[in-house]
This record gives sequence, structure tokens and C-alpha cells, in this order.
Amino acid sequence: MEKWVVRNRRADFYGLAEKFHLDPLIIRLMVNRGMETEEQIETFLHGGEANLHDPRKMKDIEKAAEKILTVIREGKPVVIASDFDVDGVFSGWILHEGLKRLGAEVSIKTPHRIREGYGVNRRIVDEALQEQAGLMITCDNGIAAFDALEYAAANRLPVIVTDHHEVAYTDEEDGSRTYRLPTAYAIVNPKQPDCTYPFPGLCGAGVAFKLIQHLYDRCELAKEEMVPLIDYAAIATVADVMELVDENRILVKMGLKHLPYTKNIGLRALIDACKLRTEKMTSYHIGFIIGPCINAAGRLESAGEAFALLQAKAGEEAERRALHLAELNARRKSMTVEGTRRAMEQIESSPLKNDRVLVVVLNDCHESLVGIIAGKLKEHYYRPVIVLTEVEDGYKGSGRSIEAYHMFEQLQKCRDLFTRFGGHAMAAGLSLPKENLEELRRRLNEDCGLTEEDLTNIIRIDAAMPLEYISEDLIHQMEVLEPVGTGNPQPLF
Repeated sequence: MEKWVVRNRRADFYGLAEKFHLDPLIIRLMVNRGMETEEQIETFLHGGEANLHDPRKMKDIEKAAEKILTVIREGKPVVIASDFDVDGVFSGWILHEGLKRLGAEVSIKTPHRIREGYGVNRRIVDEALQEQAGLMITCDNGIAAFDALEYAAANRLPVIVTDHHEVAYTDEEDGSRTYRLPTAYAIVNPKQPDCTYPFPGLCGAGVAFKLIQHLYDRCELAKEEMVPLIDYAAIATVADVMELVDENRILVKMGLKHLPYTKNIGLRALIDACKLRTEKMTSYHIGFIIGPCINAAGRLESAGEAFALLQAKAGEEAERRALHLAELNARRKSMTVEGTRRAMEQIESSPLKNDRVLVVVLNDCHESLVGIIAGKLKEHYYRPVIVLTEVEDGYKGSGRSIEAYHMFEQLQKCRDLFTRFGGHAMAAGLSLPKENLEELRRRLNEDCGLTEEDLTNIIRIDAAMPLEYISEDLIHQMEVLEPVGTGNPQPLF
């Protein structure tokens, strides 16, 4: 179901329009997106590097930086334990490039999506030990890697966790929560309950960026040296569907400005392979073209293909690798369309269509595609969706959610059914034995708390606008809203 609602926020639209030299309608659009003061509007329009938060406000970041600099001075290798999606790739690349600039001997390890699943594992720890690493740093993962990090600690390998996913917890009888953190030398994650960082909405690459920003500040490197890293953080922020507000908006805005002139040969080749007009690059091009090509590597082959593109030193190699990723993404699109069609047939021909939380099993589906398919189903049915596929030891899957349903918290209530799970409000990954499937479906639907209103997709319209009000100047002024996306949607009239 769908309900149209015209936004009706009040403000001095004409007074503010005169102050900022904009059409009153543009001011209305900003007010509709939560800009309530002149200061907020000024930051929205002109926020830049000076508006980035002080990284020292993030818990454990100074402790982590001190350890990193010590290991570099000692000449010991640093291993980065990354992940296979866009956020994992670029958070790993930010750490790789930043630490290399500081003189570190650094390498990146990623899990294999099919054979090993999400996050750091014992194999990666073993490889770090074999290389006599003085430190391992996780990025876009690690906050729930209890087994692997206990194994690292038992083998005296110091670990710094950088992550942005939710912290696991247990609800106590008195209504309080007991949070569980992995064993690590330092944990840099703004979602920790006692972290006072003013903006917890960063992606994994955003957290990695803040760590390198702090290291560069400590080593008194020129601020210009951070520019290439902003490009990578921007791509990850959009591709990981983070809200484009506060620090995320600034990073993406700055990244879009610099991205057309990137000095990374591989990224340049990918932009060319996708036939993008560099003079007019927007968040759409990142979210729907560049990001999916990077993601396709980890989905259908290995994240190593994406890292190889970023490491390319010659134009010919970069062009070959970029075209390969574009071809992988085209294949992924076709497979997604077919998987979504099969899932919808299954829902429509069974009692599943009556469920408020859809739990769908897609046999013979490439497990890397279940999250994308879950997202497509969520958009079509406007309800939380989990798509599972059969693996060797049960089912493995991914979920996508709606505004009214905090997926991580709801899955927490069923944690006894899973062999592993993790995620945040809008998305999650999970594995479970086959015999627990029906119990999971039952519990999620019995305890979902979703009302008919929650399952109604609210279409928020910015204004009722006469056609004659549209002008070339107005359309040009709307560009100040870029970058648009989650948290800062396209205007709707």
C-alpha cells in the first residue's frame, strides 16, 4: 500500500530565501529535510572540510593511532582484514594507502564470500601470524568476530577493530542491556554505547577515514594528502546506503567534486568503462553504476579483483580489469532479475504473501545475490524481507528492512536460532540450521509489532507546485541539494 503526504513544515521561507539568495521553494525543500536554523542551512549549502568532526572524539582512536605508529616504527608488517563489498573494499583501501604513506609495510586480506562468509576468520589470522605481523586492523567488520579475535589474542596478535555495525547485546530481566565486545587492543566504532563521537552514522570506510585523518594530523601531513581518500570514503558512503546528512553529506559532496579528477588509474578506467560524464557526476552514478561494479567482484568472484583494479599501475591493465568488473556486473543484474522473479512467484503462490516479515528460501540462488533480491522484494511489498539460500550446513541469507522495523534488534530476539548473524537497523546477514527455518519465520511474524500503518509506504511530497512555476533557473538552483539519496531524497512535487 502507498499513502501520499504533502510535507507541511513551517518557516520564514521568503526571509531565508532572501538571505541565501535562493528561490523560496529551495528553502522549503531544505526545511522539509530537517534544516531548521540559518546555521544548519549554511552548513548544508557550504559545509566542507572545516565542518568535519574532530576524530579524537571517537573512542579508542588515540590508543589505536599510538599502537599503529609504534608498529610502523618497529618495522613490523600490518595486516588489514577487510570485507568483500564496496564498503569493505574502500575501507581496506583507505587504510592501505594511508598506512603506506606513513611508512607501513601493509597487506590486505579478505574472506571468500562463498567458502567463508562475512568478516575476519581464523584463516586470515593464521596468514597474519605466518607473515609475522605486528598488528591486524579490521575494517567494516570485526565488532562481532568473537571467535577469530579470541584466537588472535591467544596467539598474541594485537588487533584493532574499525567497524560501523551494531554492537551485540543481551537484554536483561530489569530492562537494561549488556553489550558484548570482541577481544581487541582497541575498538574504533562510533556505535559503541560509550562512544561520544557526535555522528555515529558513518560507514566502515568513513570510520577508516577518521582513523587515517587522525594519524595524518598527528604526523603533521598536509591536509591535501587526505583528498584522494575522501573519494574512496564518498563511494563507500553512497554504495552502503548511509544517510547523506552531517559528516556523510560533506564527505560525499567533497568526493563528488574530486572524483572526476582521481589519480587512481583503476578507478579512472572504471569511470571510463561505465561511460560516465565526469563533469556531471552525482550520487546516482556512485550508487547505481560505480558501486555495483565494485560489488560484483566480491559477489561473483573475489574482492581481490576490485583491489587489483585499484592497484593497477598501467592503463592497459586498468582498462582490462575495469571492463571485466563491468561485465561481471551485467551478469549479476541478469541473475538478480531471474532470482527476484522466482522469489515473487513463490510468495504469490503460497501463504507467505500474508506474512508481515517475509522469509523466503531461494534454492539454487547464488548466495551473493540474496541481499540484492531481498532489497527488491522489500521495495515491491514494503515489508521486512529475509532471503535465504541453501548452503552446506544449512541456510545462509541476508535481510533488508523498512523504517518501522529495526532488523538487528528483531534478530537479536532470535539469536538462539542462528549459527551467526550481524547487521544494523536496515540490513543484516545470518546463517542458521535448516531445522530452525519455520521457527524463525514464526517468531519474526508473531513478535514483529508491525501495524498496517507501518506497512504503508509513505510517499512524502515536498510541495504542490503549478507547472508554470518551473523555470530553468529553479532547476539549476535545485543542484544545491546534491548529493541526494538516503536521508536527503530527491525532491518530489
